[in-house]
Amino acid sequence: MKHLQYGIQLPIQSQSTLYTEPWEAAATPADLLGIARAADRAGFAYIAACDHVAIPRRLAPAMSTVWYDPVATLAYLAAATERVRLLSHVAVVGLRHPLLTAKQYATLDHLSGGRLILGVGAGHVQEEFEALGFDFRQRGAVLDECLDALRASLGPEEFPEHHGKLYDFEGLGQRPRPAQPHVPLWVGGSSPAAVRRAALKGDGWLPQGDPRDRLPAQIARIRELRQERQGPFTIGAIVEPLYVGRPAWEVGRRTLTGGPERLAESLRAYGEMGVDQIQVRFRSRGSGELADQITAFGTDVAPHL
Repeated sequence: MKHLQYGIQLPIQSQSTLYTEPWEAAATPADLLGIARAADRAGFAYIAACDHVAIPRRLAPAMSTVWYDPVATLAYLAAATERVRLLSHVAVVGLRHPLLTAKQYATLDHLSGGRLILGVGAGHVQEEFEALGFDFRQRGAVLDECLDALRASLGPEEFPEHHGKLYDFEGLGQRPRPAQPHVPLWVGGSSPAAVRRAALKGDGWLPQGDPRDRLPAQIARIRELRQERQGPFTIGAIVEPLYVGRPAWEVGRRTLTGGPERLAESLRAYGEMGVDQIQVRFRSRGSGELADQITAFGTDVAPHL
């Protein structure tokens, strides 16, 4: 069986109440840096950062307003890491012109030596679109065209060209070019439209927390849609919260706990479904404990995946 890759959505940089630990509210950039370095050393395939420009008051109690800018955050961490890839999970690219997105992320790829994975999604906060002058109802169609425009503008051509209904450009040069000849575009979301978009326009799929029992049908649909398409495709999954070892505190009944082989056996089931990479999140009471969990996972669990 293939070896599962594993990555992590970084703490601190987004603080939705759905997943944030209490200690993150007072965490510092030094804590974020230490966790990214721990993931780099532990063999994680990527570290990820989210994207929201502004959160309306009605959603702030649940989502909080702490959402670091992904380009700034990943560039900061790129300079302090060596091999781990840098994933936007996900960039709401419909909030920006594709040439602006391309300029930012091509520069990030150039500066990091080709470590970017551009994860994109349609977005879900209506007020965010309205404040920036975009039509929330058209966000799916906008993302579809953005993917085509980004495919062109993140390629090797100094003067990219795209002619569409929403965006039309040629004869406009952008350097530096990405270090990679082909920047992977992973598409986020679990709706039928998002799954179709990922299969037909992306290089990978980032589900929005599908439970295990829903994944096989989603994966089958992607494979059906991709029958006529060429090239590699990366299927992801967000796994249950983890704690390596036997916790001495209440980590929640959904959390997978135990020794390395027990955890690995549970996680290998994702690979058997057809998943290529898993995104993990560890329960923790501080940045030190989280770094220890990351290290233990890379050392003790990952070899069994």
